[in-house]
Amino acid sequence: MNRIKTIAIDDEPLALKLITDYIRKTPFLELAGSFESPLAALEYIEAHPVELAFLDIQMPDLPGTEFARISRGDCRFVFTTAYAAYAVEGFRLDALDYLMKPFSYEEFLESANRARSRIMPAGADKEAHIDADSDFLFIKSDYKLRRINLDEILYIEGLKDYVKIYLHREDHPLLTLVTMKQLELKLPAGRFMRVHRSFIVNLKRIEIIERSRIVFGKTYIPISDQYKVAFQSFVDKNFI
Repeated sequence: MNRIKTIAIDDEPLALKLITDYIRKTPFLELAGSFESPLAALEYIEAHPVELAFLDIQMPDLPGTEFARISRGDCRFVFTTAYAAYAVEGFRLDALDYLMKPFSYEEFLESANRARSRIMPAGADKEAHIDADSDFLFIKSDYKLRRINLDEILYIEGLKDYVKIYLHREDHPLLTLVTMKQLELKLPAGRFMRVHRSFIVNLKRIEIIERSRIVFGKTYIPISDQYKVAFQSFVDKNFI
């Protein structure tokens, strides 16, 4: 079983011990560290891969909300606090969940499972399936599976744990729970290309390129420096 590397941050020793005990007894979580000092935790996650943090909001040295704002890397957060007033601020920071103190192990486990569904690759892998020789994929969107022909895809936009798939002759994109990296690995490389951290395009659907941007109707998709060489190579091969 893949386990999520997890840390706990709380300036109250008893609260910290409770959370770390909960993490240890949860099979899909791996306790990577526990910290009474948010500054020490911040230093740790900048040097080590951490996927999830149970983070207290009210801490004197550095409030949890500020910790989440300034932290770097891919760590996601579940906020813990005794004050419900902080919930709105937590969700503005894209918190995975919010636990009100005191909370039981059952409540903790429910929260951990919600976080797991957003973090674990295995969970997202179920949302999009495609064989190398297939011309279609199945996407889970709006609680149903929909078959999508690859040729109908214009471009794909990444939004953290979700992607938007824009289709030919459809006004609204499909929204599905899968990461850009996972979807990119499943799409045929000769037909689709990542041109930006947030965009994958269908090469067959490109009609206009303008000033390092791909134009789809009124949408301008930037070609970032990281992908510019590969995209220019594609253009050169098809240039007359």
